[in-house]
Amino acid sequence: MTETSTAGARLRGSIGVTGIVFLVIAAAAPLTSVCGALPLMIGLGNGAGAPAAYLVAAAVLLVFSVGYAAMSGHLDEAGAFYGYVRSGLGGSAGLGAAGLALLTYTAIQAGIYGLAASTVEGLVVHYGGPDLPWYIYAFALMTLVAVLGYRNIELGAKVLGVLLVVEIGIIVALSAAVLSQGGAHGIDTVSFTPSAFFDGSPGVALMFAIASFIGFEATAIYGEETRDPRRTIPRATYIAVLTIGALYAVASWAVVLAFGSDDVAAAAGDDPEALTFTAARMFLGETSADLMSILLVTSLFAALLAFHNAISRYGYALARDGVGHPALGHIHPRHGSPHKASLTQSLSAALVVGTFALVGADPVLQLFTWMSGLATVAILLLMTLTSVAIIVFFRRTGVDRRRWHTVVAPVLGTAGLLIITALVIDNFSTLVGGSAIVATTLLGTVAATFILGVAIAQRRLAAASVS
Repeated sequence: MTETSTAGARLRGSIGVTGIVFLVIAAAAPLTSVCGALPLMIGLGNGAGAPAAYLVAAAVLLVFSVGYAAMSGHLDEAGAFYGYVRSGLGGSAGLGAAGLALLTYTAIQAGIYGLAASTVEGLVVHYGGPDLPWYIYAFALMTLVAVLGYRNIELGAKVLGVLLVVEIGIIVALSAAVLSQGGAHGIDTVSFTPSAFFDGSPGVALMFAIASFIGFEATAIYGEETRDPRRTIPRATYIAVLTIGALYAVASWAVVLAFGSDDVAAAAGDDPEALTFTAARMFLGETSADLMSILLVTSLFAALLAFHNAISRYGYALARDGVGHPALGHIHPRHGSPHKASLTQSLSAALVVGTFALVGADPVLQLFTWMSGLATVAILLLMTLTSVAIIVFFRRTGVDRRRWHTVVAPVLGTAGLLIITALVIDNFSTLVGGSAIVATTLLGTVAATFILGVAIAQRRLAAASVS
């Protein structure tokens, strides 16, 4: 059976709106956000106003999605943001954007391997198993992700779908239990008032909130593998952002009410890691809290698989455009997947995680914290570039004359993204553990990655003009 090369090659699949939404929400890892990011938003950010931060982040991304979805009807490439920026701002900026995308997903995936491995290690020991090094579990998860990522995207979507239904189920069950039982001191809407949102450090809360949406661009990444990309991608984008935003807002509100609007900040400050699990024990019982700990692992695994698929398709798209090794643009003859790009992604993940393991780094405080902080800044800059590219694309081509879709919404989205980016950079040292040296190094890495991508594109253009 002969492999398909890059020339005229297209990925194959018939995934629909539901499948893409599963892939996007899986990348967002809802249970991870509710158990991990939310307590930090409450304790370090704006306390009871954390649910409002999720709504603000969702509103900005929803406005951004208007132009993003409109442009998806004119692009159905596997490169998503890369294809958008290249079409709007040119090849040099596009390759810089591709660098940022690869950096974002490689970093966040590596960080999640650290968090997932640490979580599995803790569960194994808790239930009487051997106390093995965390990286053993990281490489075991990596192997399973590699097997699924090598296959057709529809298999991965089915696996993610099952995991996601159970994951969301426990979040909904907790929210319903708290709301039906009246929380600790009754039901109130303090969390959604302006005074609560602006209390404390709303910038820190927004920083964690926007990080909880990383991966939502997957709606466009799978354009070639959908049945009808012109309809599927816009629908999936809106549904994904609205679903994630609503789920986070309600779940975070329930956690706030579980302790009381006046007391939740203190509870989060005392023990952030246990905050959501404590709420589950109080309102669902001990068994449900234990189940939530196990489902946290499946949530992290779903995110790992979703990011693996995203990185593989970026590598494939770049190879097809002549950037990187041509073999990465090969398509599996039976699965219709970018299998060689998938294998390469598995190797890159092993390299990053293996490096942290060799130097004895902590899987959560260093690998997860540093890499998730790096990914947050990179994705915000990438989305801002994409938003500008959308404005330029429609202005230059005139293929869509709807003013709201092509001008107003993209401009508002750009403004919102710039504000959030400024807040994130201002609070970046907090996100990566308080070290100014680490913060400067990571921010420098983001800038250097974009500059390197632009430089490679310029060199290719110069070589082409000489020949």
